[in-house]
Amino acid sequence: MKKIISVLLSATLLFSAIAVGFSVSAADDDLKIAIASDLHYNIPRETLEGDINDEIYWYANRRAAMEDESGFIIDEMLRQVAEDDSCEYLLISGDLVDNGRSIRQEHIDVAAKLKKFEAESGKDVFIIPGNHDFGQGENDVKIADILEIYADFGYDKAIETLEGTGSYTADLGSKYRLIAFDSNDPARSTGDGVTKDEVNWVCDQADKAYADGRYPILMMHHNLLDHMPVQSIFSKDFIIGNHLSVADKFANHGIKVVFSGHEHCSDVSSYTTLKGNTIYDFATTSLTMYPLQYRMMTLTEDKITYEAKTVDSIDLDALTSTVSGYTQEHLDLMKAGLNDYAKGFLKAGVQYRLWLGMTPEKLGIDEDAFYADLVFTAINGLTSILEMPLYGEGSVQELAKEYNIDIPDSDYETGWDLATDLVASHYAGEEAYDFYGDEVAILLRTVALILLDDLSTVGDEIFLKAANDILSHIGIDSIQKDLTKLGTKVFGPVTAGEYFLLAVASPILYEFAYDSDGVNDNNGEFDGYGAEVQAFENVTAKISNIIEKIMLYLSMFVNIISKIFA
Repeated sequence: MKKIISVLLSATLLFSAIAVGFSVSAADDDLKIAIASDLHYNIPRETLEGDINDEIYWYANRRAAMEDESGFIIDEMLRQVAEDDSCEYLLISGDLVDNGRSIRQEHIDVAAKLKKFEAESGKDVFIIPGNHDFGQGENDVKIADILEIYADFGYDKAIETLEGTGSYTADLGSKYRLIAFDSNDPARSTGDGVTKDEVNWVCDQADKAYADGRYPILMMHHNLLDHMPVQSIFSKDFIIGNHLSVADKFANHGIKVVFSGHEHCSDVSSYTTLKGNTIYDFATTSLTMYPLQYRMMTLTEDKITYEAKTVDSIDLDALTSTVSGYTQEHLDLMKAGLNDYAKGFLKAGVQYRLWLGMTPEKLGIDEDAFYADLVFTAINGLTSILEMPLYGEGSVQELAKEYNIDIPDSDYETGWDLATDLVASHYAGEEAYDFYGDEVAILLRTVALILLDDLSTVGDEIFLKAANDILSHIGIDSIQKDLTKLGTKVFGPVTAGEYFLLAVASPILYEFAYDSDGVNDNNGEFDGYGAEVQAFENVTAKISNIIEKIMLYLSMFVNIISKIFA
C-alpha cells in the first residue's frame, strides 16, 4: 500500500506541473444570474380532482408536483427576478413544461410569460429544452418547434448552434459565454442522448470561449455528476452516460460551472481531475415542487457565490378565479406559507408514489424467484408497519417493546411521516439527516419488526442470498458496504435477517437520506474562474478519497466473507 501511495503522490506532483491554467483578462463588471429549472408548467384545470387518501392534500399526484398552481409559481419567480436590480440574466435548464411533447399550448403559454418578463424587466432569458419538452413521434412537438416557439430566449443571440439539436452558445456580460447543451434523446422519455461528437462540440466551444477572452459556463438538462450516492446506477436515466469521463474532459477544457436539473433536487456536486481542475454541477430543484426554489449566482474573477431563493407566496385571487375546488383550509395554509404547504403536498404525493412502488413488480422481483415469498412478506409487513402510529396505544413503539426493540421518541406520527420527510430533505438540499443518525435508525428499527413477526424461522443462508439477489436486481449492489456499516450502527452486530431488511428498505433510505459530498447545496462560495488552480491540493484530496473508498471496499469484502463462512 505504501508503494501505491508513493506512486500516486508522484503522479500528483507531475500533474500539478502540467495542470491546465486558464486565464482571461480581468474586466470591471461581474456577473449575477438567476437559474431556474424544471418549471413543469401545466395548463390549470377548471376544478380540482384527486383521490389520494389525505385529509388536506387529496388532490396531490404521484409526481408531487403542484400542477394547478404551477403557472402562478412561475409568475412569482419571474416577479422576484425582475425586481432584483443586480441580476442581469435568467437561465432555465429544461423541462419548461410538463406535457410538452403532446401539448403545444403549454409551450406557448410559458413563452408568453417569458416574453412579458423580458419586456418589463429588460433582462434576457436563456433556455435549454428538457426531456418533457419535445419528442420525435408523429404527433409530438419536435425540436424545430422548440426553436421556433422559444426563438427569443437564447437562440436569437446564438453565436454558434449544433444542427439538429437545441444546443447553442451565447455571451453573458463582457467576460462569460454560455454553452447551452441539449442533452436529450427525443426517442427516450427520460434518459440522455449525449454522443461523443456532442461532447467534443462542448469542448470546442469552451476552447473558443477562452480564445475570445471569455469563461465558459455550461447549462444542460441532465446531470453531469452524481447528486445522490451511485446515482449512475440507481437513477441512471437522470445522469449522462460515462459521466465521469465527460466531466473530466469538460473540466480540463476549463469549464468550472454547470447548471443542470432533471433530478428535481437542490444539490451541488464537484469533481476534480488528475490535472487538478475542479468542475461543479449545480442541480436545481423543480421550481413547482417543494421547496419551490431557484438560484442566484454572482461570478467575479476571484469568487463565485450562490444562494437559494424560495417562492413562498402566489396570487391566490388569480389562482381561485382560475381553478375552483380549493377549501378555505387550503387557502389559509397557502397564505401562511406556500413553501410549508408545498412540503405537505410533496409528502402526500411521495407516500402515494412509494406505496405504489413498494411492490415486487416495481422492484424487479420475479415471482418465481426462490426469494419471492420472502420479499412479498417483507414488503407487506413494511407497508403495514409504516402506516401504524409510531407512539401511543397500539403503536409501533408499544409493539417493539415486546421484542426488546427501542424506538426513540420523536415528533413523527407514523413511519410514512418519517420516510417522506427524508425524501423532502433530499429535494430541498442540505440534507439534515445523517445516514447513520437517529431518524434512519427509527425507521429501520420500526420495519425490523417484520423480521421478528413474520420471518423468524428463515435460515441465515436464505437471508444472505436473498439480500444480495435483491440488491443486484434493483441495481444497487455496489452500496453493500454502506448497508453493512449502517446495520452495525443501528443494530450492533448485523444478523443475516437484518441485512436482508437493509436490502429491502434501501430504495427508500439510500436514495433520499444520504448526502456526504461536503459541498454546500443551497448557499456557498468557491474560487472563481480567474483564481489560481491549486492543483497539488486538489489532486491530493482526490487521491485521499480514492484510498478511503478502497479501504471501505476491502472492509466490506472481509465483512461479507466472514458472514458467509462464519
